[in-house]
Amino acid sequence: MGVTSGPAPVYLLAGGPGSRRTEGDPLMTRILASSGVSHPSVAYVGAASGDNRPFFLMLSTYMRHWGAGQVTLAPLVSKRAKVEKARAILESADMVLMSGGDVEAGMKVLEERQILPFLRELYQSGKPFCGISAGSVMLARQWVRWEDPDDEATATLFPCMGFAPVLCDMHGEGEGWEELQALLRLTPEGTLGYGIPAGAGLCVYPDGRLEALGAPVPCYARQGGAVAHSGDLPPKVSVGSTRP
Repeated sequence: MGVTSGPAPVYLLAGGPGSRRTEGDPLMTRILASSGVSHPSVAYVGAASGDNRPFFLMLSTYMRHWGAGQVTLAPLVSKRAKVEKARAILESADMVLMSGGDVEAGMKVLEERQILPFLRELYQSGKPFCGISAGSVMLARQWVRWEDPDDEATATLFPCMGFAPVLCDMHGEGEGWEELQALLRLTPEGTLGYGIPAGAGLCVYPDGRLEALGAPVPCYARQGGAVAHSGDLPPKVSVGSTRP
């Protein structure tokens, strides 16, 4: 693994609808290069997707096309999964990828397996982390759940990993970022949230700086008890879809 001092930037990718690319992907190429290693090994955390094997195999194939070395599932979901094995895979890899799926289910797995402190140690020591879709939200600060999906009054917040100290949602542009706005309505006045559209990403630096990747990233703010669009972060990299 490359030598780093302190936490590395966290990359949040939306994934979502888009082309399936077997050629090089500029966003993922940049992320893999951020490890400081040629063809970095990747530890794949599939907690949000139930360690779904076909999805892992598909994504690992694309990752190798994009420049990754060995991509290894760090198994956590099955009750028979040995946490010690997952920890060894995570520790030895050059970077960690959090899969898409269900945010709440993914966080429940990490909490039940009591591996969050270990993941935080890896992050603090400089291990690069990247998320795709729900995996990106898991790397952020909080997310929202509904006891009754048809009753907005039942919405509550729950904590995520917080390695990227932002609030965000992924590929929700088709619904006007409804879930992001619901999230922000439960936060204090002035709180900001970011909607990362399909095919784009957000780089969150340890000092708090943000960089949109691939497309403008809308910013929403809680203002006067309401949530309003407050502008976009302009992209610095112009690319196509990041979806496998």
